[in-house]
Amino acid sequence: MSMPEPALVEAVQTNCHIADAAHAADMSLCIYLLQMREFFRWELGLAPMESMAREEVGAWLSAREALWDSLEDSSWHPLPVQGVLVDPFDVEAVNAALAPVGLVYGAGHTAPGRAGFFLADLESAQQRDGVLLRISSREHARGLLTPPAALADNVIYLRRESLRRWLWEKYEAWTLRRPEGPFKAALDAYGHGSEGAAAVDRLAQAQAETLILHELGEARVSALFGEDWGRMREAMNCRKTDLLLRAVRDLLADSLSTLPALLASGEDASVHFWFANFEGMRTELAPALPRAYAAWCAGDGGASLRAEIARGASHWQRVGEQAMVLHHQHGSAAQPQVRQWLESPGCMLG
Repeated sequence: MSMPEPALVEAVQTNCHIADAAHAADMSLCIYLLQMREFFRWELGLAPMESMAREEVGAWLSAREALWDSLEDSSWHPLPVQGVLVDPFDVEAVNAALAPVGLVYGAGHTAPGRAGFFLADLESAQQRDGVLLRISSREHARGLLTPPAALADNVIYLRRESLRRWLWEKYEAWTLRRPEGPFKAALDAYGHGSEGAAAVDRLAQAQAETLILHELGEARVSALFGEDWGRMREAMNCRKTDLLLRAVRDLLADSLSTLPALLASGEDASVHFWFANFEGMRTELAPALPRAYAAWCAGDGGASLRAEIARGASHWQRVGEQAMVLHHQHGSAAQPQVRQWLESPGCMLG
């Protein structure tokens, strides 16, 4: 595996810092501190759950925030690739040059107006259901937010290092109280009861497929909704509305792809893992799903889950299409109507 040119790493990392400078303040204080703790560990090469000196973390945090202040009005840096400066959003041009040397580059928007970048070792690239799947391992440059899987321009990026670190952070939080529930059930399925934390690495390795299935579902949603969906999201100037739209899209993707495949596989650990990450706006919109999961755990053979999945496949498509109708009707002033629709009883699948 080739090491990337230092100038390329520096340029990508600088763009990551510029993106973080613009959007780190959007997080709640709790999420911000958790993300910064994980970022500190990655940047200093510390292992997950490795202890950190409070003074060292404090000094690093102050220096990082000062760096962000200095970059607030900066423009994106072009990337030096094979002696040529390339636009940082020309992802395919960069990857065409980097793939032969075993590297992969990602750039895009994780939300309207919010950019993200990374540079990593390329583990594999393959076609999957008409979508290009790029799987990466060690990361050389990254930002504060590191989604372990993402779909951009009909390409899925699965970031194994980010997936592993995300799960270790989740595991560290779980160890504070060790509650019963789907996350413990998933850990136990990979031997947590007898081999402790080694189960987390096995979980990360095995459940990459669950993330891929979700992104394949997102590709199907993109085909159903077309470009109007992206235009609608860009027109929304309310974070709550955008979170609701993302939840609708995610629920539809999982109803079309992830959940049917997980049930059909017979891999109980994968179903537990999916529900261990069922949170946020999705729980508000789909309160019937946890009840169906409880029935599955109680031994109904998945009958309740299959019924909810079938209901969800048609329901969430209808909800998303109605939101786009409202956007067409009201244009740039549609945000209040879209939010009212998404918060109405008709949108909830209870």
